[in-house]
Amino acid sequence: MSEPPVDRFNEEKSTFTLRGADAPDLQAGVAAIRNVLATLPLRPGVYRMQDARGDVLYVGKARALKNRVANYTQVERLPKRLQRMVSQTRSMTIVTTNNEAEALLLEAQLIKRYRPAFNVLLRDDKSFPFILLRNDHDFPRIQKHRGARRAVGNYYGPFASAGSVNNTLNALQKLFLLRSCTDSFFKGRDRPCLLYQIKRCSAPCVGRIDEAAYAELVADAKNFLGGKSTQVQAKLGKQMQDAAEAMDFELAAILRDRLKALTFIQGTQAINAEGVGDADIFALANREGVMGIQAFFIRGGQNWGHRSFFPAHTTDVPEEEVLTSFLSQFYEEVPPAKTILLDRELPEGALLTEALGERAGYKVQLSVPQRGDRRRLLDQAKRNAVEALDRRLAESTTQAKLLREVADFFDLSEPPQRIEVYDNSHIQGTNALGAMVVAGPEGFQKGQYRKFNIKGNEAATNDDFGMMREVFRRRFARQLEENPDRDDATWPDLVLIDGGRGQLNAAKAVLEDLGIEDVCLVGVAKGPHHGREGREVFHMMDGSERMLPVNAPLLFYLQRLRDEVHRFVIGAHRDKRAKAMGASPLDEVPGIGPARKKALLMHFGTGRAVRNASLEDLRKAPGVSQAVAQQVYDFYHSR
Repeated sequence: MSEPPVDRFNEEKSTFTLRGADAPDLQAGVAAIRNVLATLPLRPGVYRMQDARGDVLYVGKARALKNRVANYTQVERLPKRLQRMVSQTRSMTIVTTNNEAEALLLEAQLIKRYRPAFNVLLRDDKSFPFILLRNDHDFPRIQKHRGARRAVGNYYGPFASAGSVNNTLNALQKLFLLRSCTDSFFKGRDRPCLLYQIKRCSAPCVGRIDEAAYAELVADAKNFLGGKSTQVQAKLGKQMQDAAEAMDFELAAILRDRLKALTFIQGTQAINAEGVGDADIFALANREGVMGIQAFFIRGGQNWGHRSFFPAHTTDVPEEEVLTSFLSQFYEEVPPAKTILLDRELPEGALLTEALGERAGYKVQLSVPQRGDRRRLLDQAKRNAVEALDRRLAESTTQAKLLREVADFFDLSEPPQRIEVYDNSHIQGTNALGAMVVAGPEGFQKGQYRKFNIKGNEAATNDDFGMMREVFRRRFARQLEENPDRDDATWPDLVLIDGGRGQLNAAKAVLEDLGIEDVCLVGVAKGPHHGREGREVFHMMDGSERMLPVNAPLLFYLQRLRDEVHRFVIGAHRDKRAKAMGASPLDEVPGIGPARKKALLMHFGTGRAVRNASLEDLRKAPGVSQAVAQQVYDFYHSR
């Protein structure tokens, strides 16, 4: 959801801010709330609780702000979780809205922005993939799409994962032969590409199909994605039969292959959702204080995948409140289906329905089915939710055990909550890149991964030690600047470095220079028998070396961390090399845009010829003014 317009919401800083120590103080928190309470109206809105530093602790919505916030002064009636929140509250920010539905929408937006410590949080912030059938070309393109939906066309989704959308997209190309290439690639073709040869495109770029016939394929694709697969199947079957009767066996074989692709898509449905139409299905499971939510996405009677979610901060929160908060955050960016099937009634179901309908622009219905196909689908979602939660708890137990072993092996005071792993990649000093991956109790935290383009500030870019020094200086100097108190979750408890004693000493020297002496650094190097036994040597800061038994689960875990940073840095380095291959020497010249760069290259042939050209020759190039010619000449010759 975009930032609300100025005339829609009225945000006001609280008229009273109590300054105090960071230490929790229940009386101080209640005093801060009471002083804000005097200024609150009896209007709908959203309130934010903030601590002494201004960090957001909690975001809540209310039909009447004054009445809702007053509840927080009745400390004895609050659960322990909210008592802890009040004890840290030192100020509030108030936002008034036109109605409670707007307040619910804004609450979800602010929770996703600030991620407060006392709100139920949707952990998975990844955008969902869609299939986009564009409408801005005579021969529309079909493609996978993520992010903001700015392109003109029809969007179909969401799909639960990139794998599910890729499989569907591949089958759709075989079924409808629609192009997937970019407009520039399409325009520059003078013969069909490989996709035409393998029968996954009809080659409209070179006229192998006319616009009317291609438009018919597009219409069939829209019908299929809109849930009319039976109609498309019958049409293809009749066309194949007619071709066979006309002795056009080549066309009949093409239509047969398209029917096979249609059967493949229908056969990959994990559940039978025919007749359901468009629906999102959610079921919640709760065990040992951990909650899991299973989501099924049904579009046009087709199952487009399912995904498990495990919201954070759910301890002592009622299940209905968790599900309501989850849905409002989930649909912050994903358009809701017109029908949302739930496994329970929600106390604020009517309000949520109104808010989602306002956001989507069409009527949305929440339903708890009791019988029929919808109930069968919901029961399957509930079984999946329970099974996913069981797996999650088992994995958490194993992960917790491994982190305790990590703490024992590396002499940490307690299991690490954040492990950072570093590695560098380059080819003879070119396209040098550093990388950091992060792991914790819940596995890899991919949203925390970072890449560092090596600038050569510490040493030459083919110097591994210098590269490591630069990465560590940039990472931890910025961390000190942003959080000098070192009291948030972005400070590592353990740092693993892919390398031996030299890389470890380089990183250690940087941290000592920055005054950081309490971060555990460990170098992970290949052991003397690595090729035969797969063992690693762990270089400690005190100069000692440690090894683990060959079959130790802890060794496998640490190797997995090392392999993940390898995967990430090599992939990033490959992307950087690919980008560099397409670069031109003229890209470095300031003020030279694509048109003038193209004119210079067309006139001189190569970037080297442009660099070696005289000022007079540059002035003769078409489309290049005297000022630009002088600029290009000065750029190369002033060096």
